Amino acid sequence: MTATGTFGLSSEARNLHWLLKNLVEEVPGARSVAVVSSDGLLLLSSDAEQNAEAATTERRKGPRGSSADLATIVSGIGSLTIGAAKLMDGGGVKQTMVAMESGSVFVMAISDGSLLGVHATPDCDMSVVAYHMALFVGRAGHVLTPELRDELRKSMESA
Repeated sequence: MTATGTFGLSSEARNLHWLLKNLVEEVPGARSVAVVSSDGLLLLSSDAEQNAEAATTERRKGPRGSSADLATIVSGIGSLTIGAAKLMDGGGVKQTMVAMESGSVFVMAISDGSLLGVHATPDCDMSVVAYHMALFVGRAGHVLTPELRDELRKSMESA
């Protein structure tokens, strides 16, 4: 985890860290994961370069600056797709996927306006990534209160 650990955090914050760790460990091809607040601030991340079990070259090819850059990308993609959905009267955006030659970026909305982003390898199983993201959103969405977002934001700043 990018945060210095979960010591001193509330049980809800520790649970979110655990859910994010499981997402990264259970999804083959996941390079890095970030949860971004509705105002674009990084709340939670799994930084492949700092993760002991992600020592392979394949997993370390995440975005430069890893979690900070992923958060910026996720926030930008989220903003762009929300604007496009409004222009097209498409309703709320549930998920966005960008496929590139060297990887994919998935962005999924969380109930409070926060976003979950995953950067994955080009050979990842997209349905597996989407499934695990939906599980995370389903488990985490109802606990991301303003108080918890503030706690997570402060823990990221102190890391």
